[in-house]
Amino acid sequence: MKQLKLAVFVIFLFFLTESLNLPTKPQDVDYFNTTQKFIEDNVGYITIITFAQYVQEASFEEVEMLVKTMTEYRDQCLANVKLPQCSKLPNDVLLEAICAMEGLPQKHNFSHCCSKVDFERRLCFFHHKKADVGFLLPLPTLDPEVKCQAYKNNSESFLNNYIYEVSRRNPFVFAPTLLRVTADIEEMTKTCCEEQDKANCFQIKALFVIKHLRAVSSYEKTVCGAFWKFGPQVLKSIYTAILSQKFPKIEFKELTSLLQDVSTKFDGCCEGDVVQCIRGRSKVMSHICSKQDSISSKIKECCEKKIPEHDNCIIQANKDDKPKDLSLREEKFTENKNVCEERDADRETFMAKFLYEYSRRHQELSIPELLRIAKVYDDLLKECCNAENPPDCYGNAENKFNETTEKSLKIVQRECEHFQNLGVDDLKYHYLVKFSKIAPQISTDELTFLGEEMVTALTTCCTLSEEFACVDNLVDLVLGEMCGVNENRTINPAVDHCCKTNFAFRRHCFEALEADKTYAPPSASQGLFTFHTDLCQVHSEELQRKKDRFLVNLVKLKPELTDNELRSSLTEFTNLVDKCCKAEGPEVCFNEEGPKLAAKSQAS
Repeated sequence: MKQLKLAVFVIFLFFLTESLNLPTKPQDVDYFNTTQKFIEDNVGYITIITFAQYVQEASFEEVEMLVKTMTEYRDQCLANVKLPQCSKLPNDVLLEAICAMEGLPQKHNFSHCCSKVDFERRLCFFHHKKADVGFLLPLPTLDPEVKCQAYKNNSESFLNNYIYEVSRRNPFVFAPTLLRVTADIEEMTKTCCEEQDKANCFQIKALFVIKHLRAVSSYEKTVCGAFWKFGPQVLKSIYTAILSQKFPKIEFKELTSLLQDVSTKFDGCCEGDVVQCIRGRSKVMSHICSKQDSISSKIKECCEKKIPEHDNCIIQANKDDKPKDLSLREEKFTENKNVCEERDADRETFMAKFLYEYSRRHQELSIPELLRIAKVYDDLLKECCNAENPPDCYGNAENKFNETTEKSLKIVQRECEHFQNLGVDDLKYHYLVKFSKIAPQISTDELTFLGEEMVTALTTCCTLSEEFACVDNLVDLVLGEMCGVNENRTINPAVDHCCKTNFAFRRHCFEALEADKTYAPPSASQGLFTFHTDLCQVHSEELQRKKDRFLVNLVKLKPELTDNELRSSLTEFTNLVDKCCKAEGPEVCFNEEGPKLAAKSQAS
C-alpha cells in the first residue's frame, strides 16, 4: 500500500517517550522495528481509520483538516521533544487534537467527552461509536469504468476515500483488519481494471472481500463485547480455548506467557487505539513465530511472510496435530483425590489448566462449548468440594460434560434441519421473523443483517463434517452482533439477560426466548405502506433487501400477526411491486395500491 501525502503524524508518535515500551529481547527488537516500519509506510490509512472510527459523522474534509493540525503538532515536537505535550500517549494526543478542532465537538455532539481526561475520555469516545450506521448515506454504486478511471487518475485519493468510508461504517473493526481489506481492495482494483469484463470481476472479488470483512468484524466485536461486558477474565478464557485447540502441543507455561501479550493487544484494539492495536497484534504474532518449534508445525511459511500477510496467515492456519502421547482424558481433574485442595490453592490457574487440557484434547468442539464445559466443571466443584465425599461427586464430571455437549448438539441439529427443510429464502424468512419478535427494539437494518448472517452461518456449516463446531462458533458470533460491543447497550429485559448473564451459555439462553412481551408497537405505520418508483429501478438483490426490510417492519408494526398472515402480506407486497412496475404510470399505481395493502394488513 502506498504511503499517503496527508496524515504523517503517526511517524512522530514514535518519538514520544511514553509511547515507546522499548523491547529488550532480540526477537522483540526485530518485531518492534518491523512493526514501526509497517506503521510508517501506512500512516495515512492508520490516521484515517482512527478519525473515522471515533467521529463517524466527520466529513473527509474535516479529517484532512485534523491531519494538518496533527502534522503541525509533530513539527513542534521534532523541533523540541522535551516540550511537556510531547510526552503523551498517541491516542491521547489524537483525542486532544479532535477536541481542539473549532466547532467539531459541538457539531458532532461529543463535547461531553472532551470535558473528561485520560481513560475516562478514551472510554467516552469509545461509547460515542455507533454500531447502527443507518445515519450514513448508502455508498454509491459506481460503474466499473468510472471506478477504474478514478483509480487511474488518483489511486491515492481513491483508496483514501475507500478506507475512510469503510472505517466509519465499521467503527469496532480492528485497524489491522481494515488495513488488510484495503490491500485486498487495491489488488482487486488493479486486477479487475485490466479485465475485459470488469463488472463481473468486481462482483466476484468484492463478494469475497465483503464476506471476509463481515466474518472478521463479527469475531472482533464478539470478543470485545465479552471483554467490556464480562471483563478480562472471560477474554482470557476465550483465548485459552482458542490457542490450546489451535496449538495443542503448546506447554501451559508458554500459553500463559502468550496470553499476557494477547491481553495487552485487546486493551488497545477494543478501546480503538489504532497504533497500540497494530503493535499488540504484531507482538502476539512475533511471539508465536519466535517459538514455532514448540507451538505449531503449521505456521512456518506464515512466519516468513511480511505484515499484514504474516498475521492473517497465522490466524487462518489449520489447527496443529495433537501430540501422539496425549491421552483422551486428563484424569487429574476427575480422579485425583486432591482436586479440591489444588483448586482452592489457586482457583484461576487451576481452571485455566483445566480449560487448556480439555481444549487441546477436543479440537472437534466449538469455542463456546469448551467455555460451557469449563463453567459446568467450575460449578460442579463448588458443589462437590462442600460434599461429604468430593471425589465421588466430581468423579461424575465426564457425564456432566457429555450432557452439556448433547444439549448444544441438539440445538445445532435443529438449526441444520431448518436449513435442510426450508431452503435459503424460507430460512431467512424464519430468522427475520424470529429475531424481529424477540428483539423488535433493534433497528430494521440490524435485524435484516442478523437474519442474513444466520443464513450465511447455516449454509456455510450444515454440509460440513465438522458441522457442530462450525455452526456453534458462527451462530455465537451472530448473537454477539445482537448483544453489541458496548456494555451499556440495552434491548429488552429478556435479551439483555441473555447477553449479560453468562457469556458461555447465551446460545442456550437465546434458544429459549419467545416474542418480547414488553414491546409496544408504533401506533402509525410510519410510511411502511408508502411505495415509490425507485422499487422498479433496483437490482434483484436490492429488491430482495427491500422485501426483507418490509417484512421486519411489518413484524415490528403488527407483532401479533400469524405466520400465514405475514406470508400473505409479503406475497401481496411482491405482487404489488410487480404489478405497478409494469403499469404505464407506476407512481399512480403505487399511490392506489399502497393504501389497499395497508388496509389488508391492518385488518389482519
